Amino acid sequence: MLKHELRKKYKNLRTEVSPEQVLDLSLVLANSLLQIPIWDFFYYHIFLSIEEKSEVDTLPIITLLQGKDKNVVVPKVAGNISMENYLLTDNTSLKKSAWGVPEPMDGIEIPENKIDVVFVPLLAFDSLGNRVGYGKGFYDTLLNKCKKEIVKIGLSFFTVEDEPISDVNENDVRLDYCVTPEKVYAF
Repeated sequence: MLKHELRKKYKNLRTEVSPEQVLDLSLVLANSLLQIPIWDFFYYHIFLSIEEKSEVDTLPIITLLQGKDKNVVVPKVAGNISMENYLLTDNTSLKKSAWGVPEPMDGIEIPENKIDVVFVPLLAFDSLGNRVGYGKGFYDTLLNKCKKEIVKIGLSFFTVEDEPISDVNENDVRLDYCVTPEKVYAF
């Protein structure tokens, strides 16, 4: 299936997820992360959710990471398709971008080569670990700048797509895991 078809399908499916379901399913996803061997790392990059798009609420994951004394890093759009990464602290001020994404206003910048784990937003994924995002390329750009051994984890309310994504290109970065309410997929 083509990316643009999957984007349309999953954007529509997300509109059917109530705010209560988003919270309940997001808690299940956070608890499921305990099954993945990622807890010996230091820097965890995580997106901040766009509530209006019924994205996975990453606050339970952030709370879990902070409870384990991990360094949480959040993105800020810095250019055409690039992002800067800032340490999330108690003093971090957030402001919604033009796209509705909460972003840090300033703070301690963390270089890509320090990041150990990235929680990747997505709309759909296939059994090979390919993902469909919103189509701008921000996360593929970030992941291509990170060290090769970085752990890439997708978060989805929906199960794996039966058909492979047919228009994957050389800049697309595959996931190592994808966590859904029913299962943790390893690729």
